[in-house]
Amino acid sequence: MPRIGHGHTSRHDATLRRAAPHLARRRFLTVTAAAAALAFTTNLPAKGAMAAPMKKPRRITEDPFTLGVASGDPLPDSVVLWTRLAPKPLEEGGGLGDESVAVLWELSLDESFAAPVRAGTAIAFPDYGHSVHIDVQGLTPSTVFYYRFRVGAWVSPVGRTRTAPAAGADTSGLKLAAVACQAYQDGYFTAHRHLAAEDVDMVFHLGDYIYEYAVNEVGGKRQYTDVKLPAALNHETMTLADYRLRYALYRNDADLQAAHAAHPFVVAWDDHETENNYAGDQDENGSPPEQFLIRRAAAYRAYWENMPLRAAQLPSGPDAQLYRRLMWGNLAQFDILDTRQYRDDQAYGDRPHVPGPESTDPARTITGDAQEQWLIDGWRSSTALWNVMPQQVCFAQRKFNLNADSTVSMDAWDGYSASRQRVMDGAKEVGLKNWLVLTGDMHVAYAFDLKENFDDPASKTVGTELTATSIASGGNGTDKPSNWETQMKANPHMKFYNGRRGYVRIELGRDATRADFRTVSAVTTPGAPVSTAASFVTEAGAPGLKPA
Repeated sequence: MPRIGHGHTSRHDATLRRAAPHLARRRFLTVTAAAAALAFTTNLPAKGAMAAPMKKPRRITEDPFTLGVASGDPLPDSVVLWTRLAPKPLEEGGGLGDESVAVLWELSLDESFAAPVRAGTAIAFPDYGHSVHIDVQGLTPSTVFYYRFRVGAWVSPVGRTRTAPAAGADTSGLKLAAVACQAYQDGYFTAHRHLAAEDVDMVFHLGDYIYEYAVNEVGGKRQYTDVKLPAALNHETMTLADYRLRYALYRNDADLQAAHAAHPFVVAWDDHETENNYAGDQDENGSPPEQFLIRRAAAYRAYWENMPLRAAQLPSGPDAQLYRRLMWGNLAQFDILDTRQYRDDQAYGDRPHVPGPESTDPARTITGDAQEQWLIDGWRSSTALWNVMPQQVCFAQRKFNLNADSTVSMDAWDGYSASRQRVMDGAKEVGLKNWLVLTGDMHVAYAFDLKENFDDPASKTVGTELTATSIASGGNGTDKPSNWETQMKANPHMKFYNGRRGYVRIELGRDATRADFRTVSAVTTPGAPVSTAASFVTEAGAPGLKPA
């Protein structure tokens, strides 16, 4: 077919255990599923997993590397290497059943592996979806490496990765890209194929890596004629098996595999990795939290299994600390946020609404108190030239119409205005310089000046927000959506708005940051060319976007 460690006790453990006896009443969950979810809280495979039978490599008669390879979260002395074995990727269990598999990994300075650096063996346990996460230690900073995996006679594709510069090292530049929102059923991942060919040091994936919605036998708008997708994909993801299968579908895509093999990724989830517009322990259908948390535990577990993440991000039940900090010498500090897990429920029924007491309540938060304090404390101690905040939903004020009291999104930071103000006040208090926000979610490309007072265009510009459009979500799109003129007029701090699919390519330098918005002409047919829709610069020490 086409390539299409121990943790602390979870604060939700008690809720999950109370829920377990009642889960048999749920149509899509069983007591067995509940027990599996509860077992996640140990951060270990289920009892007896380490003694699970080992599959002899010679008995694997089909390529087990159908989901490709990936690397991520580069540090000065380490990087995470990932793969997941699945000789039959679109079958439950990936064709390996309940047997464990020994996987050899290799790291080299050259693509032919004539200059080996590290090698070892890891076990792909069925309890972790036959995924392996290798946190390679003791590496040289600022170095490009190549890696691959072996199972018996089978050899994986070769991946390319790199380490970050040494802590505090003088660093002149960094090239990165930001991507988001790749609904498989909405079109081809052509933008990923172009991204694979870009000269960038790493890629930030800002959420909606998968979508929970059903994918029919022809792949939705992809309209396959040479393959028929299994019926197991044609319903919303609810169980761990569902989420694992959905990741297998996405990871089987050759264009996505190419991007992962070419560059290390830094990933963060948004909503669709679990369920549309969920907020903390609330789903959009109003299910009891104890029911939704079981689903969230499955979703979070499958996410970790399928991403190049360290053990520190391994979920404990329905909880996982995904927010984290990475450095790039003395050039950049990256504070990667999680704006889903800790947020209050959306105000006004999550419908566009004018700001009001429900949305402006000072107690409301989109980050949770601990993450908010972590962010501001990190800024206070930052010595980087650029302070970059990769996160999920629109940070800048975004009015939808020209009325005196315009509606705004209740799912974005506009619906949590007090939370946004605390973050902006924190940035001001610590004297944050050269603040750059990277955003996903919107399915369009935006460029914003961040204003001290969004309602006063003459107020001080304090930073920049760059929104990556979607890889596929929303279909082909258009350069100027129907509301283009209205939004540009209603938001003077909005400097760019484009509705095509693609990504944003960013180059950080000592003097300025440059952003190129790269778009493809179509995603409903494969192979569309890529072009640059617009380019902007923001100068170090002088916030504000200027056409490049």
